[in-house]
Amino acid sequence: MKNTEIYHEAFNINSKLVKLSQDIEEKCRDVFERIKNISAYNQSKVIRAMQEYGVSESHFVGSTGYGYNDRGREVLEKVYAAAFGAEDALVRHQITCGTHALALCLYGILRPGDELLSITGKPYDTLDEVIGIRGSSGTGSLKDYGVTYRQVDLLENGEFDFEKIEESINDRTKLVFLQRSRGYSWRSPVTVERIAHAVKFVKRIKPDVAVMVDNCYGEFVEDREPADAGTDIMAGSLIKNPGGGIALSGGYIAGRKDLVELISYRMTVPGLGREVGATLGQNRTMFEGFFLAPHIVSESLKGAVFASALMESLGYDTCPAYNELRSDIIQAIRFGNPDAVIAFCQGIQKGSPVDSFVTPVPSEMPGYDSQVIMAAGAFVQGSSIELSADAPIRPPYIAYLQGGLVYEHVKLGVLCAVQELENRGLLVLND
Repeated sequence: MKNTEIYHEAFNINSKLVKLSQDIEEKCRDVFERIKNISAYNQSKVIRAMQEYGVSESHFVGSTGYGYNDRGREVLEKVYAAAFGAEDALVRHQITCGTHALALCLYGILRPGDELLSITGKPYDTLDEVIGIRGSSGTGSLKDYGVTYRQVDLLENGEFDFEKIEESINDRTKLVFLQRSRGYSWRSPVTVERIAHAVKFVKRIKPDVAVMVDNCYGEFVEDREPADAGTDIMAGSLIKNPGGGIALSGGYIAGRKDLVELISYRMTVPGLGREVGATLGQNRTMFEGFFLAPHIVSESLKGAVFASALMESLGYDTCPAYNELRSDIIQAIRFGNPDAVIAFCQGIQKGSPVDSFVTPVPSEMPGYDSQVIMAAGAFVQGSSIELSADAPIRPPYIAYLQGGLVYEHVKLGVLCAVQELENRGLLVLND
């Protein structure tokens, strides 16, 4: 059976849609090649870092109890720091998610009376209650501890509002925050080049301010990371890009050595810091996941490019456009109505290798202020480097597609999603 036939025979995908997908792949060929070249460079960086610190089988052995003198853990953190262009790093499975990693940075660096300034607008929804923008008082938010918060929104064209940034930085500004990815917003991600420009601008105004980047979804998308661009601290999740689909849990923090040390005291307690934390047999998956990450990210990116080009050809607004330079793995697709965004996400689920029989529905989710539909048939629960699609059920009804361990799965998932739109009468495929 030809590979084009199996889409119809096994997944009931319209032959017109299959033919369109072939045309789209040809259209994306040059973009795919660009992604391949970046992946090759980043793969070399990771291998060089592993060789520099002599990674061996002995480093895969896990520790128990307090986790003192865990050589695998220590070497893994050196590898991360080297590959990311940072002085130091924390890489732990005890960091439960990206939000946890980001919160550790905020609590580790900020003190009562300090001010946090976000220069990419409001951070991702799950940080609202950490900062104290939303939620009850007394829960231990930064606001509860006397840390104030200000934000400067990006300009309509997605660029930094440097005039307002300069006006907003004051004597109390301790930490300037940038979110690289789009979150639940309609904007392009912030490229590393733009991050570098912002860092220089901020440091010129206040040299002692620390600049932090939420690097979730951005690792290995470009050939540089924010730490290479002068960022003081950055953080992300191991069930996103750097875990390579292999890491079972965890998060990382990378940047200036003195800041990493402070953050380690919030990760555990002052006096112990990074010296404790048993790895419980997780070292191998974290090493192997990091090794695989550049290639896995490239597969995810190819899938996002395909999705963007296909949905654009069907008349939908996409961000970024298929041939636009990317700085994260997320593909936003604007549907304009709730039925379409729900159908698309449910179609993604039908194309999954795991839980394909499950029908995701909008529901309340911790950390979000509206119902969210989340489609994911993943081997690691909640993994965003595996193919998933989620959407807050609120205007303008945008679905956010991300991940994919292999390009072929992303392609199939997107075709299943489009087919679901047609099956429900929400899309007409022209000859």
